[in-house]
Amino acid sequence: MEYLSTRGEDSNIRFNGALLSGLARDGGLYLPKSWPKFTSSEIAAMRGLDYYQIAGEIISKFTEGDLTLDEVTQLAKESYKNFTHPDVAPLTALEDGLYTLELFHGPTIAFKDYAMQFLARAFERALAKTGRHSVILGATSGDTGSAALQAFQNLDSVDIFILFPSGRVSPIQQKQMTSLAGLGAHAVSVTGDFDICQDIVKACFNDHQFRDTVNLSAINSINWARLVPQIVYYFTSALKLGAPEQKVAFSVPTGNFGNIFAGWAAGQMGLPIEKLIVASNRNDILTRFFENGRMTRETVQQSLSPSMDIQVSSNFERLLFEVLGRDAYLCAEKMNAFATTGNFDISIDQLETAKKRFVAYRVDDVQTKSEIKSLYDKHGIIFDPHSAVGLHAAASARDDKIVPTDIPIISLACAHPAKFPDAVEKAIGIRPDLPGHLRDLMDRKETKTEIDGTVEATQKLIYGNAR
Repeated sequence: MEYLSTRGEDSNIRFNGALLSGLARDGGLYLPKSWPKFTSSEIAAMRGLDYYQIAGEIISKFTEGDLTLDEVTQLAKESYKNFTHPDVAPLTALEDGLYTLELFHGPTIAFKDYAMQFLARAFERALAKTGRHSVILGATSGDTGSAALQAFQNLDSVDIFILFPSGRVSPIQQKQMTSLAGLGAHAVSVTGDFDICQDIVKACFNDHQFRDTVNLSAINSINWARLVPQIVYYFTSALKLGAPEQKVAFSVPTGNFGNIFAGWAAGQMGLPIEKLIVASNRNDILTRFFENGRMTRETVQQSLSPSMDIQVSSNFERLLFEVLGRDAYLCAEKMNAFATTGNFDISIDQLETAKKRFVAYRVDDVQTKSEIKSLYDKHGIIFDPHSAVGLHAAASARDDKIVPTDIPIISLACAHPAKFPDAVEKAIGIRPDLPGHLRDLMDRKETKTEIDGTVEATQKLIYGNAR
């Protein structure tokens, strides 16, 4: 398996190279040169396997040449052994044709654990083979940071720095990051919004002297190896509903476009996906794009679903590359235009290509609170605001007849409701409790670094603190 960059200048990279580089040196994102495929019989043969075994089957398709099926399966077994549900990613029926996929049974009770636990083990293995030390730099709108710091702390071969926007993550999300005091783990509060944090990360990667000096690497979903483990739960959930004979649709709370792109990748591999529903909050850059084919950056607005308070969806470049017929020159041209003007557009035909698989909805705070209350009244289940956005979009897609009634919709529940107790309390008057292993979280000592939202401040911090 070899990888290429969406901007064309970086290619013939194997899995470990993409893993340790994160972002291609030309500023693009890595993708497989060709998509591995499963036949219907191969997909059907996965029924009855444990989650980690299915993970081995899927992830190993992307690691050929660097990790064998047995090696990947063992890494997956270690990654998910401490998840709190025996199914790892259980599927719950809400009503006829509507299901939720619970992705909050990992150590930091959010979907990022499913990739991050695997990624940390893959990193450690790859670095051990080369005897190298790496500095990981990431940005978070909430959940990536805690999942990454938890997974990568105390690794001899890694120092990790996670930038988060000051005052723009939930108190529990912040505490999950700042209460981790493991060796080499740094939670960094940055003046500005998430997009500023993300821009700093990209600028540091594009500064090749700095990048090479500290051996910089990434764990955000710009890293292809972060997305690959997320493909797995699309397969496991669809298999439970009868795939490959039964088509399914997915509704995905979407900010940075990584999770839903993993769903698109599952479709490329042969999973019968009828539609991918992009569920956005008031920061609706993606919804607007799928409506008119124009990507236009606006000001980030704070919402009840802060992990989706994003106006630059970094992973969208991967879909753009595919929609443009894998024309790397044209992809680079559009991304450079977006970086300088905050705009780019695609043709009507290209938009129609994207809309064959995707449909997008925006859900505001009033609708989010209403959805949390309605779901609680109807089913007795408390959902976090991001999951509620996904479920509201799923209902809209059904009402609009975008998804036929004979095709089940799986809506991704991406975080435990206790991560966002203020939003839940506003909706139903109940403050959800944290799971047992996090019950004392808010009493734990907090350690963080505060810096200005600049590349210079970030690089100075890393130079002064990396081992």
